[in-house]
Amino acid sequence: MIIRSKAPLRLGLAGGGTDVSPYSDIYGGAILNATINMYSYATIEPTNDNRIVFEYPDRYIVETYDSRAEIPPEGEFILHKGVYNRIIKDFGLKPLSFRLTTFVDAPAGSGVGTSSTLVVSIIGAFAEWLNLPLGEYDIAQLAYDIERNDLMMAGGKQDQYAATFGGFNFMEFIGDKVIVNPLRVRNRYKDELAHNLVLYYTETSRFSSNIIEAQAQNVTDNKEESINAMHQLKGQAIKMKEALLRGDIDAVGPILDRSWAFKKQMTDKISNDFLDNIYRVALEAGATGGKVSGAGGGGFMFFYCPDVNRYRVVDALEKLGGHARRYEFTDEGLKTWTN
Repeated sequence: MIIRSKAPLRLGLAGGGTDVSPYSDIYGGAILNATINMYSYATIEPTNDNRIVFEYPDRYIVETYDSRAEIPPEGEFILHKGVYNRIIKDFGLKPLSFRLTTFVDAPAGSGVGTSSTLVVSIIGAFAEWLNLPLGEYDIAQLAYDIERNDLMMAGGKQDQYAATFGGFNFMEFIGDKVIVNPLRVRNRYKDELAHNLVLYYTETSRFSSNIIEAQAQNVTDNKEESINAMHQLKGQAIKMKEALLRGDIDAVGPILDRSWAFKKQMTDKISNDFLDNIYRVALEAGATGGKVSGAGGGGFMFFYCPDVNRYRVVDALEKLGGHARRYEFTDEGLKTWTN
């Protein structure tokens, strides 16, 4: 028997950062995101040798343990161990014996939700194998609890819900409550957006926790510029929702441009000279707006390129050393199955 799962990565189109505590706890946050056909995959192979094996096949990394109820969350497979420990604890299970193999279509730290999506896919595989009574909100919340509370990893709340639910979603964050509002965006609008929105990998990565911690500290310190920037970002998420539902796709560029300006005001760690130069080159080649994906500092950026400008923008950006990545939007979230 083999158990598999996959969960989609996401693009945070607007409102990113307003899902991070303490801002979301005090003021409430709003984000619009959409999942794409890049995935995190998990495969569980049950065994009877009283061993637990974690494997990254693309990196040739394997860790093996004697079967036990808890594995210290350290080393290369912190997320895997965090999920396993909570599954055993929450459902009162005896130690399991299995091999868990995982793979993600994007590098860690690239800004498309890789870590949280990996956690969701692992939870999904365990839920499929053990027939656990977990709905979509349950899986997303458990993934959040594991990352933010058990493993003390700084971050927001959107990624776990995007990976679990899939599609275009307008998400609201009110204290501990998360409300996922699926958007009925017409297919032709999605196709136009995917055509015009260039996804560009800068060939860099970053530790998002450092940026998120600085952003959270600015809220704790009641820094007016940072907090006002987050208020404005929340407003841009509402404008993005209205543009997509109306089919005013060319409005996406200016919304992204304003969002990027506000996002950089949250903390000085979000951008740098390297990213600012990429942004300038994209606009000079015909983009009308864009932003870094995720917390900032590196990884993927995306740019809205109306008409046929995408080809000029891609050509200009690839001369800087990164590369454009083709993708499509996907409506499906976490999927699990058994062979």
